[in-house]
Amino acid sequence: MEMDETLDDAQKRNPHLSEYLAEFQKNKKSVPLFITQLSREMALEKTPNVIYPVGDPIFIHIYGEMGKDIEYFVIEPRLKHDEINKYSLIVERVLEKGIKNKAPVSKEKLKEALLSLFDETVKTGTIEKRLFAPPAIPVTKEEYDKFSYLIVRDIIDAGPVEATMRDPYLEDIHCIGLNPVSLVHKIFGNLNANIRFDSKQSLDNWLRTMSERIGRPIGDANPIAGGTLPSGSRIAIAYSDDISRRGSSFTIRKFTKTPLSITQLIKWGTLSSEEAAYLWLCLENGMSVFLCGETASGKTAALNATLVFIDQKAKIYSAEDATEVTPPHDVWQQLATKEEGAEESQVHMFTLLKAALRSRPNYIIVGEIRGVEGAVAFQAMQTGHAVMATFHASSVKRMIQRFIGNPINVPVTFIDNLNVCVVLHSLYRNGMLIRRVAAMEELEGYYEEAGGVVTRAVFQWNPSNDVHEFRGMNNSYILEEKIAVRQGFRDKRKIYDELAIRARILDAMVERGIFDFMETFEIVKAYRDGGLEGLPFPV
Repeated sequence: MEMDETLDDAQKRNPHLSEYLAEFQKNKKSVPLFITQLSREMALEKTPNVIYPVGDPIFIHIYGEMGKDIEYFVIEPRLKHDEINKYSLIVERVLEKGIKNKAPVSKEKLKEALLSLFDETVKTGTIEKRLFAPPAIPVTKEEYDKFSYLIVRDIIDAGPVEATMRDPYLEDIHCIGLNPVSLVHKIFGNLNANIRFDSKQSLDNWLRTMSERIGRPIGDANPIAGGTLPSGSRIAIAYSDDISRRGSSFTIRKFTKTPLSITQLIKWGTLSSEEAAYLWLCLENGMSVFLCGETASGKTAALNATLVFIDQKAKIYSAEDATEVTPPHDVWQQLATKEEGAEESQVHMFTLLKAALRSRPNYIIVGEIRGVEGAVAFQAMQTGHAVMATFHASSVKRMIQRFIGNPINVPVTFIDNLNVCVVLHSLYRNGMLIRRVAAMEELEGYYEEAGGVVTRAVFQWNPSNDVHEFRGMNNSYILEEKIAVRQGFRDKRKIYDELAIRARILDAMVERGIFDFMETFEIVKAYRDGGLEGLPFPV
């Protein structure tokens, strides 16, 4: 069986995997399923017992019972008791030698230099005496493989949490003090891992290293830090017991460099093909759209997925604290805040947005609006610039309340410069974490006689049957009064035919298994340039 052969190959390359499996089968009397790719349907399994690789020599084992405890076991080379002192001595020698060398300019060069110093420090087989230098440290072949992995993991990579950084199925990594690391898995939900820091000093040292990698060093004087790691993931750190009373803590929100595609979100039920087609029309025609929801409701993932709908020739500016927005367009200026250093050298979101306005972009994308920069975003819309942004609010009503209140203070009469609000929710259903577009609402305008801003719900999620209902059929202000007028439709209702065609195109992509982000961008582009005849498949 091919799957068994794959497991056999993995065990031949990784003796520690064989040792782990032998011990597990001895204690639990069961054999884990070895698989290279997980499916979301696995969330329905009552007793998951699966091992998957995340890059040699690391494997992940998910085991437990749904509704009770499901645990996340990292399988990687580990030091035996009699190897700890030897490994510590090797690391000490390597670091002593490394101080004398010039720092490499890239991670790959750094890894090459580190392994070269490691090879100078250890020796398998007969030890040769060296003049004016300490003798090489003898290691076995098994120790050589183990130590070479661990020294790269601990000095260059993410140390004890490296396995979680490699795992593409994780969304969130969280640790408080010396407690086990807790995780949010895309398929299996909240899990505890067999990872923990062995001492307060090791945790604090690790946090200092991570803070330096994001350019915001922590210490007793500045115990709170946050930013983007070189991998693109976002880390938030609370350092020292004075601030984090149960011990220094951190949260890492994983971010993939290749965004989820709109078709993948449709397949998962996050939104319907009609909702995606509606956003396609909105973004192609320069409407301003905000994606709102609670923390981890999928706002940024949905924003990235919909960027394929913006005209490929558009000039895009993005402004963010943590760089997560990834439009596929050629003309994209990426701006990021700078909060470290002297106050006069800092650059805040407010400044970035003002700079973006001077460049006359077709679209301004704000990673997340938190404060006074929200007023600048509305000024941009007031002057004719299309804006996309994410915002923490659980409904359109609360979004409006936050924008017109302190500290943003947007005049209520300006609110209708925003065209569409997409509200996302995340929830657990049958033990499975799901994300849904709960509503899409249009902001029609401010009417004094109505006592505020009038909105229309064009789509509404029905949780009882998990269906996205299109309530805006023949009643959409944005489609009829904005987009149909802009496109020169004599009969404004014909815009709904165009919506239906685009929904069919998206459904056809899902049916054909087209889930690659860039491929969806190319198909959207093909339809824009050549209509239905330009598509690579019939609709």
